[in-house]
Amino acid sequence: MTAAGAGEAGDVRAALVRLRRTTGLPVAFGGLTDTPPAAVPQLRIAELSGTGTHVLRGLGIRLGNGLGGKALALARPCAVTDYSSSRHISHEYDAAVEAEGLRSVLAVPLVVRRRVRGLLYGALRTAQPLGDRALTAAVAAARDVEQALVVRDEARALVAAARDTAAGPGPAAWERVREAHGALRALAARTCDLALRRELLAVCATLTSAGDCPVVALTPRELDVLTCVALGTTNATAAERLGLRPETVKAYLRSAMRKLGVHTRWEAVVAARRAGLLP
Repeated sequence: MTAAGAGEAGDVRAALVRLRRTTGLPVAFGGLTDTPPAAVPQLRIAELSGTGTHVLRGLGIRLGNGLGGKALALARPCAVTDYSSSRHISHEYDAAVEAEGLRSVLAVPLVVRRRVRGLLYGALRTAQPLGDRALTAAVAAARDVEQALVVRDEARALVAAARDTAAGPGPAAWERVREAHGALRALAARTCDLALRRELLAVCATLTSAGDCPVVALTPRELDVLTCVALGTTNATAAERLGLRPETVKAYLRSAMRKLGVHTRWEAVVAARRAGLLP
């Protein structure tokens, strides 16, 4: 599994734990599709939480088959009160569902840019209506994963663009690297997922010469602000990108300038680049 794939699997695992905690459902499971954007979605259950067996792990979900296949096809949440007797789904997966002892089940698709990227399931071992509270919580957990997938997609695209141009000649290539670096730091500042933030900042470090051993120690927020300044943004625009107030941006910029021993914002950018803090 690639580092990105491991991170996405971690997003799903965390969502399943949240789903069980917020709904009280004893069982949750799910997985991501492994098909290119233009292909028919194909998914295998890879993450389990609260299950008593491993019978669901690796189960392949095909478009239209069972509850999950129905959710994949419709790209919307679906639920059944008694899986094995429901007349609203097909029953290719009854043996696995019965082996785990599941009755009431809901399935929520993960949809990113109109493409289904995975499924989250929640289940009871008794046949009873799941209710709006459980469905709302499951949808909220799915939205968290969708947002993380969007950030990871953007980060991958930015890193690929930066690495493709880093070896290119001339200032234009370096400017694209700097733009990618700035966008990645802005993504890191926006995400609430601490693990994902650390991953993004680690990628940012690979685009600078200092890596993990900078000559001057700036705080993450000081570096975020200085990265925006390096791209020519105003304090107001930097504040909007980073989710800060303009006055706060000014304070971080003043602090960074003081640490770098300079008196203007552009001198700060030059000093940060010399220190290997910016690409």
